[in-house]
Amino acid sequence: VGHDVWRDPAEVKARIGVLPEGLRLFERLSGRELLGYTGRLRGLPGDEVDRRATQLLDVLDLTGAQHKLVVDYSTGMRKKTGLAAALLHNPEVLFLDEPFEGVDPVSAQTIRGVLERYTASGATVVFSSHVMELVESLCDWVAVMAAGRIRATGTLAEVRGGAASLQEAFLELVGAGGRDAGSGLDWLGGGSR
Repeated sequence: VGHDVWRDPAEVKARIGVLPEGLRLFERLSGRELLGYTGRLRGLPGDEVDRRATQLLDVLDLTGAQHKLVVDYSTGMRKKTGLAAALLHNPEVLFLDEPFEGVDPVSAQTIRGVLERYTASGATVVFSSHVMELVESLCDWVAVMAAGRIRATGTLAEVRGGAASLQEAFLELVGAGGRDAGSGLDWLGGGSR
């Protein structure tokens, strides 16, 4: 984004959106109230916050639940509300941690559609996931991390290398290739006790 995170954190925060795993939302607010609060906290004019919130609630299929308290939202609704809050100020870069974990297929498809529309506009999404099939279907550029170190980085093809899938390449890169998860479980299955 062109700004030093440590020297100018306020400027950086104005340009990024974040949806962390396990996001804590103000549960005693409704979805609409939460977005209104978030937008005003970011310094957006009230009428602009309301306009953007209405559009985000509509696109993320939350209009019907906008006046319900967040405490009553499902996991998928919470993720979509968190995504709406992260996008409300139209950041240049969006950071997502496991954005599809615990999300139903319909909500996942909705989130995916919003992210594809967002990146098509030239914005950047950085997200973490343990689901390699998801990474393969969504990402242009990949970094594999293990024990706090980057083991590989590049395009999907570069990171995959000669492996049949990103999952296979990941297992090799983190040193788990060839591990037999079923060994020593000869008693498992088959109906015997």
